[in-house]
Amino acid sequence: MLEEVLEGLAIRPDGRYADGTFGRGGHSQAVLARLGPEGRLLVMDKDPQAIACAGERLGGDPRVTIQQGSFCELPRKVRQLGWWGQVDGILLDLGVSSPQLDDPRRGFSFREDGPLDMRMDPGAGQSAAEWLAGAGEDEIATVLREYGEERFARRIARAIIREREQAPIDTTRRLAAIVAGANPTRERNKDPATRSFQAIRIFINSELEDLKQALPEMLEALRPGGRLVVISFHSLEDRIVKRFIREQQRGDDFPPDLPITHVQMNSRLRAVGKARFPSAEEVARNPRARSAVLRVAERLP
Repeated sequence: MLEEVLEGLAIRPDGRYADGTFGRGGHSQAVLARLGPEGRLLVMDKDPQAIACAGERLGGDPRVTIQQGSFCELPRKVRQLGWWGQVDGILLDLGVSSPQLDDPRRGFSFREDGPLDMRMDPGAGQSAAEWLAGAGEDEIATVLREYGEERFARRIARAIIREREQAPIDTTRRLAAIVAGANPTRERNKDPATRSFQAIRIFINSELEDLKQALPEMLEALRPGGRLVVISFHSLEDRIVKRFIREQQRGDDFPPDLPITHVQMNSRLRAVGKARFPSAEEVARNPRARSAVLRVAERLP
């Protein structure tokens, strides 16, 4: 959704922009191409491989600052740069990237066998295998239910506890087989391990918690008229973004019969258009884009 992202950011040649999820840099490079000599771009990513890619592609450009870290750390970096309240646009492209999915050594996908890691930053925190080795049945079931919306969370959790007593669950294929064996139904065109892998990945990387923490601070980092552009890939992320924009657009809560003007409501954001979805042509080129939802909001004065 590159063109939709650029349209949403409404790029000014001399503006300050931040890409909190660099990935392999498609969005950042397109933004940079529209910036003039006075424009500035901050790029961040949890993944050290993504940061290495950013260094190779953009490291020689004096307009670019590169920082490894979660997008929830972006507001802190903006403060350090002296941009607080002056950022013209912030982009978040949420979820796991194609390079992460396509590399079996990262442990995100059950399509090929690999170590059960799932960390976006392999040098930080617990791997999925380490967590599954020590988590209790209730904790595993809660993660699968809340982050994967998995109907059979309890059955799968019991199977994981039972199987790890026989041998460690430390590869993607082994976990996928355990989940499939505990799942009594099959969804059309969806592997039975999909929801569980999604849930564990989201939990291991604190994806939803980071998003909830980051959005209010990112709003404060924007200048009046600055844009927030977010691409989500599943309903849990999009629900958080949609609710945040709606609440900030509505403003403060007052009794419904109180005569309050629009200005007094203290609205902080306005939604720019409706949610946008990838075109049929883009989905044909990149099937992974089929679940993408793009939302744009603008900070009010």
